[in-house]
Amino acid sequence: MGGDTPKLLIVDDEHNTREAMARYLGRRFRVTTAADGGAALEELAKEKFDLVLTDLRMPHCSGMDVLEAVRKQQNPPSCILLTAYGSIEDAVTAVKQGAFDFVTKPVKLDKLEEVINAALEERKKNTAPADPVPATTALALANLRRPTELTRDLVLPNPADGSGPMANVMHLVNTVAPTRSTVLLSGESGTGKEVIARLLHEESGRRGHFVAVHCAALTSTLLESELFGYEKGAFTGALERHIGRFEAADGGTVFLDEIGEIDAATQVKLLRVLETRSFERVGGTETIKVDVRIISATNRNLRQLVAENKFREDLFYRLSVVNIVLPPLRERRAEIPQLVARFAAEFARENNRPVTGISPDALRALLDYPWPGNIRELRNCIEYMVVMSQGPLLEVRDLPESVRHPQPMEAEPETSTPEMPLKLDENERILIDEALRKCNGNRTAAAKLLGISRRTLHRKLAR
Repeated sequence: MGGDTPKLLIVDDEHNTREAMARYLGRRFRVTTAADGGAALEELAKEKFDLVLTDLRMPHCSGMDVLEAVRKQQNPPSCILLTAYGSIEDAVTAVKQGAFDFVTKPVKLDKLEEVINAALEERKKNTAPADPVPATTALALANLRRPTELTRDLVLPNPADGSGPMANVMHLVNTVAPTRSTVLLSGESGTGKEVIARLLHEESGRRGHFVAVHCAALTSTLLESELFGYEKGAFTGALERHIGRFEAADGGTVFLDEIGEIDAATQVKLLRVLETRSFERVGGTETIKVDVRIISATNRNLRQLVAENKFREDLFYRLSVVNIVLPPLRERRAEIPQLVARFAAEFARENNRPVTGISPDALRALLDYPWPGNIRELRNCIEYMVVMSQGPLLEVRDLPESVRHPQPMEAEPETSTPEMPLKLDENERILIDEALRKCNGNRTAAAKLLGISRRTLHRKLAR
């Protein structure tokens, strides 16, 4: 290998893991290995490296000790930490102290190589001569660190940020994940409830599958069959036995999205599963026991539904042993630049677009917009901008019309009077009528204009 080939130091007290990484990465890099932290410090003292890949938990001298030694070097190498424990707290500490990234074991070597490439690229840019273009002209995307597999789709853009609205969410995730407790995720549509549900499963240590069920997308009969399965001949069209979601998730996690939409009969059956961890398939008599952790999510106020006798109180308490409320994006505006950078980089790769940054004016427009659709809406917006972009920077001209010229809340019609204000339902009806009028009756477009899901709009129209 040539002299310009990056030099890596791999530190791990597990011989097989260390050698497997060395063999795989040795195809492209000059690799030195160390069997523990002490040996790593000796290698760092006598040789210069471009990147250090170190296990976090080792006897006598830990990966954090290695990281500290790396930071003290002139022109220090990038540092990536590995751990089998997957602790968010460890990730926060490591990144705050200068680690480029944090990867959980067992390591997927191809994914690890991607993180290493990103770390080396960042180090190369940081050590290159200063760019003559003033840094204030754009938010660069290339210098943002690549997320690990654990946090790739996470709604918290920077796990090193120990403050802000998401800090309490991540503390609860870290605390609750290893337990068996049921968790209710509450928050507006698009705030990332399924992402947090998957993170809870990944951090739980459970070996079974993560199985998601979108309750509102299924009728009562179909939902029962999907959840519990059915026997051959249970109904017309049941030509063979079907394994339900609870059986498929045995040893893992079932995620029940939009739990507030299930009917009374399904609520009763779900309550029994929560109490006994057992059920029968539709059309069957055999009682099936499963070991599943249940996480549910809703954008509705379940307490209010309980008060209105639309949701069982006993089921509500069973589901919400721990209730994690996800804040809307408008309360997390400080995270928008990092989310923009992450989504832009993702869609630039997918669409083969040469996007490298966003102009200050375009970023300001994104920061000023209220984001009724939250992170999901922001993600869709950035995909649109990348596709429409005409150069390396995302500009104001690339913004969707709804973001570039957001519609203000319209004043009440003249028929309403200050002395007799309209009721909430009447205000809602007027807004829906106006949205449908503006969208020529297109319900999907009207729902987007109102900042609600199409399903929610249908429910309101039916009411």
